[in-house]
Amino acid sequence: MKKLLLIAAVAVLGINASAQEFRFGPKAGFAMSTIKIDDKQDDLSARKMDPKYTFYIGGMAEYKFNDKFALQGEVLYSPLGGNENIEGVNAGGLFVGEKTKITFGTLLVPVSAKYFITEGFSVAAGLNVGIILTAKQKTVIGSDLLGVEIDAEDSDYKDGNIKSGIKTLNLAPFLGVEYALENGLFFDARYSLGISNLSNDNSGGSVKNSFAQIGVGFKFGGN
Repeated sequence: MKKLLLIAAVAVLGINASAQEFRFGPKAGFAMSTIKIDDKQDDLSARKMDPKYTFYIGGMAEYKFNDKFALQGEVLYSPLGGNENIEGVNAGGLFVGEKTKITFGTLLVPVSAKYFITEGFSVAAGLNVGIILTAKQKTVIGSDLLGVEIDAEDSDYKDGNIKSGIKTLNLAPFLGVEYALENGLFFDARYSLGISNLSNDNSGGSVKNSFAQIGVGFKFGGN
C-alpha cells in the first residue's frame, strides 16, 4: 500500500512539474498616455490633457503553473505624459497660442495574473508600479511660424524640470489581453488607470497619469 501511494505521489508531482513553464524575453511597443489635472479651484478646473503618443521598451518573465494560469512580471521604460494646446488670440493679424508638453520618464514594473482561454490567447489583470525618474515640462507661446519657449519663474522648475513638484510613485491597475504564437512571438494590449495623485502641491489638487499600450515581444524558454 505504501509503495502504491509513493508511486501515485511521484506521478502527480511529475504531471505538475511538466505543466509548469518559465519563459522570458524582450517586448516593446506603442503607448498613448494622458494626464488628468484637477486644481480644485472651481468646477471648470478639472481637465484632461491631450494624449501623448510615445513608446515603451523592456523585458518580461512568465511563470505558467498549468494550462490555465500564470504569473507575469515585467520591467519597462516609457516617457509617458500629456500635451495641452490652448487656443490663441488674434494679435495684430497674428494668431498666437500656447502649447505645453509634459514628459514623465517612467520605469514601469507591471505584475499580473493571467488566465488562458485557449493555448495562445490569454487575459490578464494586475498592477503597474510606475517609478517616475524624470519630469519635464516644455511650454511654447507663439504661432506656427514663430514660437518662444518660456521657463517657469520658480527656481525649483528652471529649465523645464518639474520633478520637485511631482511624486515618484504612480500606481495604475490594468487589464490586458495577449495572443501568442507557437514560435514564441506574442502580441499584447492593455490599459492602465492611474490612481495615484502625482502632485506635490498641498492645495488639494490632483494630477493622474493613465496610459494604453500595444506591443510585441518574444518568449524564450519553456519545457
